[in-house]
Amino acid sequence: MRPRFPDAQSIRAMAVLACVALMPSALGAPRDTVDSLASLIDNNFYDPDKARDIAAELRRQAQTGAFDSVRDPRDLASRLTRRLKTYDRHFNVTWTGKAVADHGPGSAAEPPAPTTDAQDRRTSYGFRSVEMLPGAIGYLDLRFFADFALPSDPARAAADAALQLTSGADAVIIDLRFNGGGSPAMVGYLVSAFVPPDADVYNVILRREGTETERPKQGYPHPRVDVPLYVLISGRTASAAESTAYTLQAAHRATILGEPSAGAANPGGELPVGEGFNVFVPTGTPVNPLTRKNWEGVGVQPDVRVASEHALVRAQILALEQVLASNQSGPRALDTRWTLEALRAEQSPPAGPPLSEYKGSYGDAVVSTADGRLVLQRGRQPSLSLSRLGGDAFFVRSEPFRRVLFERDAAGKVKGFAYVRSSGQSMWYPRSTSGQ
Repeated sequence: MRPRFPDAQSIRAMAVLACVALMPSALGAPRDTVDSLASLIDNNFYDPDKARDIAAELRRQAQTGAFDSVRDPRDLASRLTRRLKTYDRHFNVTWTGKAVADHGPGSAAEPPAPTTDAQDRRTSYGFRSVEMLPGAIGYLDLRFFADFALPSDPARAAADAALQLTSGADAVIIDLRFNGGGSPAMVGYLVSAFVPPDADVYNVILRREGTETERPKQGYPHPRVDVPLYVLISGRTASAAESTAYTLQAAHRATILGEPSAGAANPGGELPVGEGFNVFVPTGTPVNPLTRKNWEGVGVQPDVRVASEHALVRAQILALEQVLASNQSGPRALDTRWTLEALRAEQSPPAGPPLSEYKGSYGDAVVSTADGRLVLQRGRQPSLSLSRLGGDAFFVRSEPFRRVLFERDAAGKVKGFAYVRSSGQSMWYPRSTSGQ
């Protein structure tokens, strides 16, 4: 029998049933929930005196009826979260309809759903993108900090692979703008890839039961202590991601760009409250050996403040400028210079002759316009979008080490173009007579 797709009426019925299944039942006893929550905070929050005060205040509010009118458990979770975050940015109350297992001490700014190694593998252990940007700038886009305990663990192997792929870079950019936190183990390991092995820069986490350090037991074996390093942050950057940026900044090892981070410093774990409620309780507080403090409540302050959506381009420009300042001759320097000039031109597009003057056929190449830019099509190769560098000079947007330099005849008409690479290679494309 052939499978049959459901009709519109069946789809609507299934949607209604799904919504009903997701709707929480009415909240029974808010005061009991708040009392249980207060006990968890009193017993687990890293500062016993502050824990006692927070718990007492919650119970006082509950006894005065502050939560009696709440009937939806999701509303109660939201209201409690707002109140608790005034004490610590890591506090977070959720209602899932079921208790979650205690994840133990961690550094997630937003308590994540329990993950498996299979889920981590599907997201490359947090490494969203690892690439070599034009100008030999290594780029690591890291979305969360996966945990690991042994050098053979997959998350550690992913970090090693990312660092190896960028080991030949003239500068490195670590993008933490969309990173909400994760494991302190990854914090220490990434930091160790850019500081001397004996550097005393790692945060010490103070807990009720003692202290621990983010210094890895086994650091990255080939640290690049001199490579120019840039870290991008935003208001979304939190917890373990903040720890990385804060540590490298305090050690004067990286330039931080973007907007102030979330200000969630204190690591902890998620605990079951009962009745389907769960709470993330900060169980420790980090202290940096260089600043003697942390970033709780204030966030990491960028060295270069720029809108987070523009931070990557700004970091690329700064990196290329720094690389060029130390090496101003040879093919490598020319590649860096051309890439830098292209980025600057994209930021402040220069004026020049109308694009229509360049349209036409040039042997097996065709120049056209689309979306206010020149487009170069050479034979059956993929088309290339061009941006103006100045006057009759353009560059390939995806590969700024390639330039298209148009030339004119004595009458001022475009007679052809040279397709040039920073390595010195050049090809001449004369304009077809029919294209004049």
